[in-house]
Amino acid sequence: MTQSLGQAMRNFHPALPLGVALSGGADSSALLVLCARRWPGQVQALHINHGLQQAAPIFQAHCRQLCDTLNVPLRVQAVNAAHQMGQSPEDAARIARYQGLLALAQGDAAGPSLHTIAVAQHADDQVETLLLALSRGAGMAGLSAMPARWLRGGVQFHRPLLEVSGSDIRDWLALEQIDYVIDPTNVDERYTRNRIRALVMPALQATFPHFRDTFARSAAHAAQAQSLLDEIAQQDVAQVLRERDGLPMLLSLQALGRPRQGNALRYWLKSGFGAIPSTAQLRELQDQIAACATRGHHIHIKVGNGFVERRGAVLAWYNPVVLPNRK
Repeated sequence: MTQSLGQAMRNFHPALPLGVALSGGADSSALLVLCARRWPGQVQALHINHGLQQAAPIFQAHCRQLCDTLNVPLRVQAVNAAHQMGQSPEDAARIARYQGLLALAQGDAAGPSLHTIAVAQHADDQVETLLLALSRGAGMAGLSAMPARWLRGGVQFHRPLLEVSGSDIRDWLALEQIDYVIDPTNVDERYTRNRIRALVMPALQATFPHFRDTFARSAAHAAQAQSLLDEIAQQDVAQVLRERDGLPMLLSLQALGRPRQGNALRYWLKSGFGAIPSTAQLRELQDQIAACATRGHHIHIKVGNGFVERRGAVLAWYNPVVLPNRK
C-alpha cells in the first residue's frame, strides 16, 4: 500500500548516526531534509560524483549549498563509473555508486564511521525495476524488485520512501520551496528505464490507478518465494558439497530433480562467487551434468565472468583472470 511522505518517515527507525545518499535530485533532497529535521546533528549527507557528466560539478555544488542550509556535514566521493564491455552504463554507475557509499561509510577525520545509510528510491522506481525485470525474463530474484532494507559490506541500507509515489515527493518539495537539480539523463529516452517512465507509467496510471500497490504486492510475493527457494538451496548445497574442499559432487547433484538442482547451482554460484548464470548457461550446465556418465566427460561452461568446469567427481568455478592457475 502506498504511503504518504509523513507516514513513511514515521515508520522509519534507523540506527543513528545516519548517512543519506544525496545526488541533489528531488527524491534524495527530500529525504535529506526530512531526516535532518527529524534527527538534527545525527545525519550526514553522502554524495557520489560519478564524473560522467559535464554537470557533475553543478550537482555537487547544489548538494554543498543544501547541506550548508541544513547544517548537515557533506562527504563526497569521486568514483570511476565507466562501463566495461558487455556491461550497461546503468549497472556500472550503480555498482560504482554503492562502492563509493561504502567507502564514505568507513569514516575519516570529517566524521565517524556509519553503519546505516538511507537511499531515496520510491514507489515509481520500484515499478520501473519490476517492469525491467519482466522485460528481461527474470526469475523470482529479479521479480522481487528492490528490498526495503539490506545489508552490504557491514552497512545496513534502507529505502524508507519505497511506498511513496514520486509525485507526492515533488509536491512536498514544491510546498516547502526546496530546490533540487534535474539530471538530464533522467529524461533521455535512449535509456530503457526512462522510456518506461515517460511512456508506460502514464498508461498504467490511466488503466490501473492502483498499480503501485498491486505491483508492490506482487514483488513482495516474489521476495517471499525467493526467500523460501534460498532456504531450500542452502540445505541442498550443504548436502552436495564435498567435505574436504567444499566443491559440489556430480553424483549428489544428479540425485536432485532438475528444478531443485538448478536452484542449488544458482545459489552456489551466486553466494560463493557472485556469478549469476543466464538461463541458457544454466540449462547447458544442467544438460552436461545429466550427460556426465563417464570419467572422461568434459564440462567447461562460461558462467558470469568465469567458468564452471568438471574436476573429477566435482564441479568448480574459476575466473581465469583472478585465478589463472587452477588446480
